[in-house]
Amino acid sequence: MRHSIRSNTPNAASAGHRDPRPAATNAGTPDVRDQERAILVGILLPDTKADLRDPLGELKALAESAGVAIAGQTIQKRTAYAAGHAIGKGKIEEVAELIQAVGANLVIFDNDLLPRQIRNLEEAWRVKVIDRTELILDIFATHARSRQAQLQVELAQLEYTAPRLRGMWQHLERVAGAGGGTAAGAVGGVGTRGPGERQIEIDRRLVRKRISHLREQLAEIDQRKIREVRARRDQYTVSVVGYTNAGKSTLMNRLTPAGVYAADRLFATLDTKTAKWDLGDGRSALLSDTVGFIRDLPPTLVASFRATLEEAIHADLLLHVVDISSPVAFAQMQAVDEVLKSIGCDTIPQITLLNKVDCMDDASMAELLARHRRECCLRISALTGQGMDELRQEVLQRMQGRELTAVVQMPYSTSGKLLAELQRYGEVGERRYLEDMVEVDLRINRDQFAQLRARYHDLVAKEVRAEGQVGDRAASQECDGPNPPDGSASP
Repeated sequence: MRHSIRSNTPNAASAGHRDPRPAATNAGTPDVRDQERAILVGILLPDTKADLRDPLGELKALAESAGVAIAGQTIQKRTAYAAGHAIGKGKIEEVAELIQAVGANLVIFDNDLLPRQIRNLEEAWRVKVIDRTELILDIFATHARSRQAQLQVELAQLEYTAPRLRGMWQHLERVAGAGGGTAAGAVGGVGTRGPGERQIEIDRRLVRKRISHLREQLAEIDQRKIREVRARRDQYTVSVVGYTNAGKSTLMNRLTPAGVYAADRLFATLDTKTAKWDLGDGRSALLSDTVGFIRDLPPTLVASFRATLEEAIHADLLLHVVDISSPVAFAQMQAVDEVLKSIGCDTIPQITLLNKVDCMDDASMAELLARHRRECCLRISALTGQGMDELRQEVLQRMQGRELTAVVQMPYSTSGKLLAELQRYGEVGERRYLEDMVEVDLRINRDQFAQLRARYHDLVAKEVRAEGQVGDRAASQECDGPNPPDGSASP
């Protein structure tokens, strides 16, 4: 495949530094992928997470997202992988016959294989063989658009390749050195390593050097990304998470003018997009889209994309989008929960959104999932807009714990500038013009309020109350500033 980092015939020193970034071609332009016809193979182990009703359904969607034509498929139930070829001898012969019958030039496994297993299968079938992880990495390389995403994908590819270099070069036999036929020369002593060993060392150095360089570049980008995310802590932040192709980008476009690319295919978007979400009543939140998750997501990708996931890690609220029309919605939801737990997001408040209710034939799945979730569960359609009002109301209620109502005063000399700032970050209510100052009713995020009071010393809080609290003392004590906790105005 075009961006697959392991080719049929290893090329000297190229495995460690091949550029996986996609060429700048227009969407829909024919390329080498158009000639690839694949056989899909799945090994069903006792602990498989695949949908037993359609074990290769997700792999088929992944292959189609990579631009591969599906020529056939087969599965084998096993208690464990066969050591040399992963599958049994009879299945090897069956796939060989299928390859000849349909003219396939690629075999894709829905499992992760060892390098020697891939090599043995390629020798048996004389076609290229890739596993699930390599297919996902290829898709990510194709869809990466931003500089950050391209670097993240390349790093993940190299980290996947590095431990497999020995298996890629074992086809080169060791040759004896000056010892010729002597016993010492025959066993390959010092100075007698063959071309395979030399190539492994060359590639390992290249890979280590490139990985180190990529990590340095990503560290700089990651620090900027983390600073950007943390700089928005004064605003209520909501992050959209979910299984790939669950409708996250469509929801983002429904709620904000972000204009995120949305398509009915896996991993259509990789870059995070943040936009202002107008919630009505003068309130707003920052809504961020994230990369989609998938079953058995390669750990190297999770690690490489951790900075991209900072939006979710530091969010005040997660919107977990579930494709309710999928027969494996429950399993997809569990897969997302596992990834969220692995990156430390499992304690962040969630709203589960059962999306695509307009495509749902049976309401029983929605009822089952709603009972299973401890958090709030809403039925929506990001495509038609169904349930959007209920979602906004639920988010507004969640925001109340982060908001304050206050009565503030400011001198006439600076009232114009201060009022503009208050209207920018909060909701300004009634205004009262006193003898020497302006007094207004204000509703605002408590972090933003604390920052405004620190920046503008002319802004005096006469009364501060947290949303939903009775009395002023508890709320006032939470706000730093020159005002006394009893709620009276500063002299």
